Amino acid sequence: MTTFIQLHLLTAYPPSNLNRDDLGRPKTAIVGGAERLRISSQSLKRAWRTSEHFENALSEFKGTRTKRLGVEVHKKLVDAGVKEKDAEKWASAIAAVFGKVKKENPLEIEQLAHVSPEEWQAVMALADTLATENREPEKEELALLREKPKAVDIALFGRMLASSPVFNVEAAAQVAHAVTVNQVKIEDDFFTAVDDLNTHEEDAGAGHMGDAGFSSGVFYQYICIDRDRLVENLQGDEDLANKAIAALTEAAAKVAPTGKQNSFASRAYTSYLLAEKGSQQPRSLSVAFLKPVGGSDLMAQAIQALETQRDNFDRMYGDCADERRAMNAHAGEGDKLEDIIDFVAG
Repeated sequence: MTTFIQLHLLTAYPPSNLNRDDLGRPKTAIVGGAERLRISSQSLKRAWRTSEHFENALSEFKGTRTKRLGVEVHKKLVDAGVKEKDAEKWASAIAAVFGKVKKENPLEIEQLAHVSPEEWQAVMALADTLATENREPEKEELALLREKPKAVDIALFGRMLASSPVFNVEAAAQVAHAVTVNQVKIEDDFFTAVDDLNTHEEDAGAGHMGDAGFSSGVFYQYICIDRDRLVENLQGDEDLANKAIAALTEAAAKVAPTGKQNSFASRAYTSYLLAEKGSQQPRSLSVAFLKPVGGSDLMAQAIQALETQRDNFDRMYGDCADERRAMNAHAGEGDKLEDIIDFVAG
């Protein structure tokens, strides 16, 4: 039976703008009739996969998301002495394997393509061959895509190639948008900047004026990992799958999105982490916060609401997980993060 690993995290962020909308204001969502702050799953996944935790643990098994594959191949060919016209044609043919290339710039792919390390190596090896033999690529040499690339970020978060769907990868991890458990109000920070060389003899005004939206709250984050699919996506490598789960868990607990960090320094560790393992149908505990949490100790009340909802589900449906571990950094109780990681990656 399929083994699911579920992570429930409560993280308090101070005034911040971690994930902006098209107007530059913090993203929001209406939940239970109340406005909440929101961090998109895309923002979270990028923060995790580009973090030091992923890099240190899994650097040789991380893919590259880019439109500029053809640009890199073109540069390699030109540096090796291939004529500009030939280099552009050959590089464009290689880039087209990973997606439709732009008409105005045939070296760039229209959509971001997630390229695994082994695919990248195959691309660069082919570029070396073409430069050495001074010829265009043959059709069979352009079979560069892999059905199950050994890249942890692709295995966890999936890959979609519209032009070559056979090489799509079904994500092993489902990541919910993080939403605050409390109702919020977006505030505006009006700011000015002073021109250091302005002596105020003619103009005593500011050199620049602007405003930035911000808010704060306790976010609930839910992640569900299909461990069996992850192992399958990684060509049966259970050790690599465990390393991927460990890196994802640590990153989710420690890494904040990078939005406006220089302005707000809103880095935060999670204060509460509930980890569950079992073959039961997964379920989020977000319903615990359908009614906004409020009060003087927001985190303690959020933890109580989450644990109550967990117990209520167990009472009505039977145990929703075979095993559980919990870390409560707010109260200094329960397991340590290293114990949680050993649990989920064991």
